[in-house]
Amino acid sequence: MIEVHGGDERYRGGDADVGIESLHAFSFGPHYDPDNLRFGALTACNEERLAAGAGFGEHPHQDTEIVTWVIEGTLTHRDSTGRATVVRPGDVQRLSSAGGVRHVERNDGPKPLRFVQMWLTPTVFGGQPEYEVVRGIADGTPYALPRAGALLHVRRLAGGERSAVPDAPRVYVHVVRGAVRLGGGEVPQDSRLTAGDAARVTDAKGLEALAEEDAECLIWEMGAEPTYG
Repeated sequence: MIEVHGGDERYRGGDADVGIESLHAFSFGPHYDPDNLRFGALTACNEERLAAGAGFGEHPHQDTEIVTWVIEGTLTHRDSTGRATVVRPGDVQRLSSAGGVRHVERNDGPKPLRFVQMWLTPTVFGGQPEYEVVRGIADGTPYALPRAGALLHVRRLAGGERSAVPDAPRVYVHVVRGAVRLGGGEVPQDSRLTAGDAARVTDAKGLEALAEEDAECLIWEMGAEPTYG
């Protein structure tokens, strides 16, 4: 089964007066929706847009796997463990907040910043925070998130190119740029997604993504509903 959620359906947040625009795919803060709390381990897929000089001040996280993908611009990250990094397009950043961590996210560059931030719930709570940045992740090299039992696939497709969608109990496809069609397998009709759209796929088998134009997608491969504790 495929459920397509358009980018125009996202909950709007942020603070325009300080240069922050947030678009939330799942129930978030004041936008409480009991029917849209999560998909598998995924509890947030936020499109964030920060003007030059704007950012999120120090704030806490706990028992959340936070994965960030920069679309354009540069993201400055600092956290309470003493780490300070700059994340650029093509990098994957992971912050495992575990038993608790505080961090700052800012656009200290001269140009607007756009990034996608995804939150997943780990299967085991507590422990020590972890952090890493993988520079220039390549297509076809899944990024493993073992604490959440998930894999992130980055797909960059030229117009007309096809790519297999992982066969898995839960698959989440977010289109960063361009346009793709999901089809094949047991799906009776293709589903079209453009930039900002997402598809939630249950029991994916034999699906393909066809790029109608040059496209970039983030694809989460997840197992059946996990047990937390």
